[in-house]
Amino acid sequence: MQVNANATSPAPAPTATQRNAMDYDAFLKLLIAEMKNQDPLSPTNASEYVAQFASFAQVEQALKTNQKLDELLSASALAQSGGLIGRQIVSGDGMISGEVASVRLTSEGPWAVLKDGSALLVGPGVTIS
Repeated sequence: MQVNANATSPAPAPTATQRNAMDYDAFLKLLIAEMKNQDPLSPTNASEYVAQFASFAQVEQALKTNQKLDELLSASALAQSGGLIGRQIVSGDGMISGEVASVRLTSEGPWAVLKDGSALLVGPGVTIS
């Protein structure tokens, strides 16, 4: 028996919205399958279906709320970071200092890009004047 190795690249990770959509679709498919395959002599009470759907709707709403809060925090960080431009900044160890020319937001946090081209992660220990 011959086995050939195939190199594959991993699929990109789905976004939170895509995961929520997949979860919602899976929930509806399961709910429909449950309705189709219920015991005719002992049918499920309609209020149980409504309760299941309401519970799922609450979870979905909480996920959307979290997404909106994340967007709000990002917008707030951007607005606050814009106030750093033109100000003097010094790293906690004093090795990097200068005037902030621009600010770049990353998943790590705001990075102050100085006029000399160096960059400094704005965080604990950093002095801004």
